Amino acid sequence: MATNASGLFTTPTVPSLRGKIKPSIRIFGSGFRSPDGISKRVFCSSTFEGAEKHVGASPSESRAPRLVSKGCKLIGCGSAVPSLKISNDDLAKVVDTNDEWISVRTGIRNRRILSGKESLTALAVEAALKALEMAEVDVDDVDLILMCTSSPDDLFGSAPQVQKALGCKRNPLAYDITAACSGFVMGLVSAACHIRGGGFKNVLVIGADALSRFVDWTDRGTCILFGDAAGAVLVQACDSEDDSLLAFDLHSDGDGNRHLNAAFKESETDELGSNGSVLGFPPRRASFSCLQMNGKEVFRFAVRVVPQSIEAALAKAGLPTSSIDWLLLHQANQRILDGVSSRMQIPSEQVISNLANYGNTSAASIPLALDEAVRSGKVKPGHTIAAAGFGAGLTWGSTVFRWG
Repeated sequence: MATNASGLFTTPTVPSLRGKIKPSIRIFGSGFRSPDGISKRVFCSSTFEGAEKHVGASPSESRAPRLVSKGCKLIGCGSAVPSLKISNDDLAKVVDTNDEWISVRTGIRNRRILSGKESLTALAVEAALKALEMAEVDVDDVDLILMCTSSPDDLFGSAPQVQKALGCKRNPLAYDITAACSGFVMGLVSAACHIRGGGFKNVLVIGADALSRFVDWTDRGTCILFGDAAGAVLVQACDSEDDSLLAFDLHSDGDGNRHLNAAFKESETDELGSNGSVLGFPPRRASFSCLQMNGKEVFRFAVRVVPQSIEAALAKAGLPTSSIDWLLLHQANQRILDGVSSRMQIPSEQVISNLANYGNTSAASIPLALDEAVRSGKVKPGHTIAAAGFGAGLTWGSTVFRWG
């Protein structure tokens, strides 16, 4: 058995089985179902083992490939926040606002902001180490790190620096996923695909953002919302019958980018000068604008698409809404959490919310809230969680999983 360029196993000496075996699973959009409409726990895989040996069979005849299905489970979580706490009263000293105005409209009272020598990479590492400790997995057993962030410490991504700081000796693959507030959900699904389709065993999914770096602190419509944090989950391969990531539903709509973005822009001054060369070259120094958001449109978007996405994921998993133990949404605004839970008829006591203490921490919000809920004893092993992220891009997605 050899490997091809993509790292998947190939068996060139075995005749093609196409047309001889009817597929038992078909792919529909961003989820999976069988032809009869019944959801299957095992979504995909590409790991092969030799078929069982038959009496009297020659060695070549006993090497026909057999698909080995793999599942995945979430077994550890961790989080980290900056030391600097900024209250609504603190914000009122720098912008025209007050605690009541902010808390009534958003549910937020405090947020954490990176300061001094703190870095997003350090927060991500702290969260990852806590997740590994809970999962009882050694750092050298990690074979993939997914850093879900839209505000890395380096333009080219922070994942390799997280890998270095963790002390991984085997140089596991590490890369960034940029999907803003949907990033962690995208990371979970990516981890599942790597495990089911690529043979990975232990995948660290980290959601970390420092949007305070891109906030206009004179704009009370946005500066009241955002905070910095990191959260992590260890996703581990398991037997298919123990699979805990039951279904997912993912989408994007670039047309909505105008409602929420931090666009690239050129400097207004030509610092380098053309020096008589080609007009427009060298290019002006580049940067990104402060975060721009149409709050009303984002609210309408979230309350409309999030319930649809969760219901789609539940349908793919073959589960009713009543099977959900916890609704875990991106912590953007308490009104959005209330709106989604109301539309889905999920009691407020089953909705996980911690944004009062941290604000909107983008890709970190779901793992941060999950970690607090697990460590407080609220979320217990075996509980079914419907999680959904939504935000810039516009992107949105949901996943249904069992904890532990």
